[in-house]
Amino acid sequence: MKRLLLNFLGAVLVLTLPGAGAVKAQTFTAGDIAITHAKIFTLAGPPIEDGTVVIHEGKIAAVGPGIPIPAGTQVIDAKGLQVYPGLFDPVTQMGLSEIGAVNATVDTTETGSFNPDVTAATAILPSSAHIPVTRASGITEVIAAPASGGFDSRGASNLVGGQASAIHLSGWTAEEMLINKHAAMVVDWPGIETRSFDFSTFSIKEKPFADAKKEYDKQVNELADYIEQARHYAQALQSPGTGFQRDVNLEAMGPVVRGEMPLLIFADRARQIRDAVEFCDKQKLKIILAGGTEAWKEKDLLRSKSVPVILRPTLGEPPEEDDAYDRLLTQPEELRAAGIKIAFGSFDNSFARRLGQNAANAIAHGLPYEEGLKAVTLYPAQMFGLDAQLGTVETGKTANLIVTNGDPLEVTTDIRYLLIKGQLTSTDNKQKALYEKYLSRPKAAH
Repeated sequence: MKRLLLNFLGAVLVLTLPGAGAVKAQTFTAGDIAITHAKIFTLAGPPIEDGTVVIHEGKIAAVGPGIPIPAGTQVIDAKGLQVYPGLFDPVTQMGLSEIGAVNATVDTTETGSFNPDVTAATAILPSSAHIPVTRASGITEVIAAPASGGFDSRGASNLVGGQASAIHLSGWTAEEMLINKHAAMVVDWPGIETRSFDFSTFSIKEKPFADAKKEYDKQVNELADYIEQARHYAQALQSPGTGFQRDVNLEAMGPVVRGEMPLLIFADRARQIRDAVEFCDKQKLKIILAGGTEAWKEKDLLRSKSVPVILRPTLGEPPEEDDAYDRLLTQPEELRAAGIKIAFGSFDNSFARRLGQNAANAIAHGLPYEEGLKAVTLYPAQMFGLDAQLGTVETGKTANLIVTNGDPLEVTTDIRYLLIKGQLTSTDNKQKALYEKYLSRPKAAH
């Protein structure tokens, strides 16, 4: 009777909540949630010491101190806990790669150099074991990027690998997980490679620089020609005449050449970065730089062209033997101080759970704390045009939230509650199950 009464009250109660920023009158039900007495890090202003977040139909209906709790909502008392926007990993192969050593479970690349019609969302496996492990670390959304290399795909790539998709880390089907099916077009920028490994002889093969440069120029010219073809096709598509033949590859490039979809360009070396940025500037294409191992060498160019950078994990060896040992750790602050927007990405699945730790390491080497936190929440959302939905705790945004007992960038912090699209989501996963199994293993008899 009590539940029926609450549901009835929720069905008839219409509230306009103070502090909610002109929230429309809404009907609340038992499926809605209110998080109370929490310290809320909205990332849109100063922290709220004793605040409430009200969630209605998957979105944040109100946030602030002293907000009345609508009847019929489920209440989470978060006294002593903290609320943050969920973390955002902007480069992964989530749902595309399961076991790197088993080809049948890896669906990250297609044959051929140009595959713009390939869309990550069509290949995502919602039941991937990587997803529960990743969200248990507070990551609520990711970009699944085909042909992005990384540990899990053994470095396989294409020149134009396909379209990256933004997804929530919860849902029975790929359609339920979707945020944006067409988030960016992945391009693996070629490099001048003078050394390669010959598997037939298991030895290093040397190539003259002139030959390597010729091969590099050929690939860049092929990309330029392909973009020009896409432009002509887009024009022809507006008024197709007799004999017009549809080309799904060139059609998929339409949003790119119209400036509606950014290129997510993977480049690490300074020469690659410089050439890629200048290429996109000449072609009038939007660019997000991914990788950026030597981005610090081209920081003036990146700033002048307003190119955002998604950095690889900070825990790695220096790019060159003469580089400082902490080159990757100090680069984030060097880029930020130069006026470049940065984010951190895992670039695979196996270590996506370390996303917050990568930001924390950069903070320990000079990056301001709030900038480090935004680099795994708000800034990735801004780069992909999703900041109207994600990245901060604000009225009207999707309720992808984490409730923690401490700093989400610290590995010792526990995620007490995880909400994706306003729904409480389990943090149980395979690794946790194995831990509990062997923790409770019977002791051997003496």
